[in-house]
Amino acid sequence: MENTVSNKQTDASIASKLGLNEEEFEKIKSILGRVPNFTELSVFSVMWSEHCSYKNSITYLKTLPRSGSALLVEAGEENAGLVDIGDGMACAFKIESHNHPSAIEPYQGAATGVGGIHRDIFTMGARPIAALNSLRFGDLKEAHTQHLVKGVVKGIGDYGNCLGVPTIGGETYFNDCYNQNILVNAMSIGTVKVGHTVSAAADGPGNPVFIVGSATGKDGIHGATFASADLTEDSADDLPAVQVGDPFQEKLLLEASLEAIQTGAIVGMQDMGAAGISCSTSEMSAKSGTGMRIDLNKVPTRQADMEPFEILLSESQERMLIVCKKGMEAELEAVFDKWDLECEIIGEVTDTKKLEFYFNGELVVDIPSNDLVLGGGAPVYERSFKEAAYYKELQSFNIDNIEQPKDLVQTAKDLMASPNLSSKRWIYRQYDSMVRTNSMHTNDPSDGFLIRLKGTQKAIVASVDCNASYVYADPYQGAMIAVSEAARNIACTGAKPLAVTNCLNFGNPYNPEVYWQFVNAIKGMGEACRKFDTPVTGGNVSFYNQTQLKDKVEPVHPTPTIGMIGLMEDLSHQTGLSFQNAEDAIVLLGSNKNDINQSEYLKHIHQEKMSPVPYFNLEEEANLQNLILSLIGDNKIVSAHDISEGGLFFCLLESCMNKQLGFTVSANSSIRKDALLFGECQSRIVISCRKNEVDAILQAAKNMNVEAQALGSVTNGNMYFDELDFGHVSDFINIFDSTLPSYLD
Repeated sequence: MENTVSNKQTDASIASKLGLNEEEFEKIKSILGRVPNFTELSVFSVMWSEHCSYKNSITYLKTLPRSGSALLVEAGEENAGLVDIGDGMACAFKIESHNHPSAIEPYQGAATGVGGIHRDIFTMGARPIAALNSLRFGDLKEAHTQHLVKGVVKGIGDYGNCLGVPTIGGETYFNDCYNQNILVNAMSIGTVKVGHTVSAAADGPGNPVFIVGSATGKDGIHGATFASADLTEDSADDLPAVQVGDPFQEKLLLEASLEAIQTGAIVGMQDMGAAGISCSTSEMSAKSGTGMRIDLNKVPTRQADMEPFEILLSESQERMLIVCKKGMEAELEAVFDKWDLECEIIGEVTDTKKLEFYFNGELVVDIPSNDLVLGGGAPVYERSFKEAAYYKELQSFNIDNIEQPKDLVQTAKDLMASPNLSSKRWIYRQYDSMVRTNSMHTNDPSDGFLIRLKGTQKAIVASVDCNASYVYADPYQGAMIAVSEAARNIACTGAKPLAVTNCLNFGNPYNPEVYWQFVNAIKGMGEACRKFDTPVTGGNVSFYNQTQLKDKVEPVHPTPTIGMIGLMEDLSHQTGLSFQNAEDAIVLLGSNKNDINQSEYLKHIHQEKMSPVPYFNLEEEANLQNLILSLIGDNKIVSAHDISEGGLFFCLLESCMNKQLGFTVSANSSIRKDALLFGECQSRIVISCRKNEVDAILQAAKNMNVEAQALGSVTNGNMYFDELDFGHVSDFINIFDSTLPSYLD
């Protein structure tokens, strides 16, 4: 073979440029018994990147609860989690990040993030039925942030809308720490009949290996490596590492893949996400203890003269690798021909336990498949960590040093203008939430997002949650709060939480203070998941979320996003967050505290970012959730809304908006009025109920060791809190609806 870049010899300096350290280069030489050529080293570089190998996180990820009675596969066994939802049906779900691509090219970065997570679902044989997202941006006053918001939202909307999967919910936060390194986390939920799933396996030596879907191009090359390094001022030069998506092609691939499964011809199937052909071939082979022999000349390409390493590392979208039963090739080809998609045999399964890639008749890669993947030869590290220097500073915060505003009514209106509290309608109106007609939350919003299971009285309820300011203030407690709020949202809707997927967004793991955040967040997450019996089914870790500026490195706030699903067994239990009737009683479940820690009020009104995590007790939280599920099951309440950002006042206000009702509340509390109104201490829910149910509800709370008090009643539009007159709810709705459009329209 002629001497090209693909087969040239390598050394430690080349390995370093590909993201591998000297120790890893030496390990590769030991595995192969020789020096790798450039193509082989490129394959190792993407497969041993943090994005693919989890080499800096797997030790702690294994401490999370990973099994449960409802789980059909354990974490890491397949592309997504799989949970039994009864009646012979299962729910597949997963959340993943596409942060760095979205920071460089927001439209395509976000769009391909959506496409990739849906492929993780339908490659298992499940049909995607819903999407959610969790987004983090910087200062909305900055033109760059506005550009990123517009691009990301349009990318998510265009891809999901064209694909025909409803976007039913999500969350969006703004904080200066995300000014350049934004976070774009996408979640997909699908359903499948139990026993009808497809594994990412490569069983049966002699079985043909197909590549189906789009042709392979040069977009996304080294995307996994790009996602495993810091963003710098020069990161825009890495634009070719950003993939380009085509939702119409994905729709064809979705339908063709699900139809092909029905033929019985498929042994195993894997989507081509990070690391492309390198990843799908190695993971499938390692899973089955087999190997593959692949002819790269047979891979359909969009561009001429692609080098072997480019074909192997390309992350071109809308592609699948399929292992077909020998003798059933025609059945498989007929399906993909019907859908007008590429469907080419590029090799076969072998019994060698090696990946052998040929190009122009030459063997250009010869690597043991198991040594590429996690659990095989991929390196595993446990980094040193130390308590973050800022943590002690947070503990010195004293609420008595914060002066209470003289005009709390005006303060509430000023706080309403915070982008974190204002309406996100500008965002979600660009998403089709009703396609396929299963969404159930549009007319009467609820804390969790519902998608009904047609033909049954059941619904899946989903939530994505993480207040990164809380996790920054205390990674252990903050991560417990993230899990708890996700579960609380599902419980307030009337469903039992089932399982978790997570997207763990952190800075550089080589930074001991960042790793301290990571380790403690995992501990907190694990403890909360065990308390709620919500095992972690999988997800992804996204390190290196920080920006390298000329004079400093700024990690993002630790953001362990929790995607959770629950099951509503009876649609009659569906509970919205909105007050429904004037004169209904309002009851607070949980106790108020003299606490404004990390509240939006403290940050937005007083410009004080350095405070501890809000009050939280996991046992109190569990009791509260058991209580709300019991009350909903007994048909005791009309509405339920958990208290989160903005505190009690904003919880009451949001409960009023849908029907433009009001409230008269007497809190009878001795704590500071600003803490009472705007504090964000945890484990509190505001419910409305018929007046004759109040005593029974208070007794039920007492029996379950939950503090509770009757606050007042629902009114016809005016809002009174103790002696304060907040006026008509419509005054706040106008502020609520106008904030984001004032920046983005």
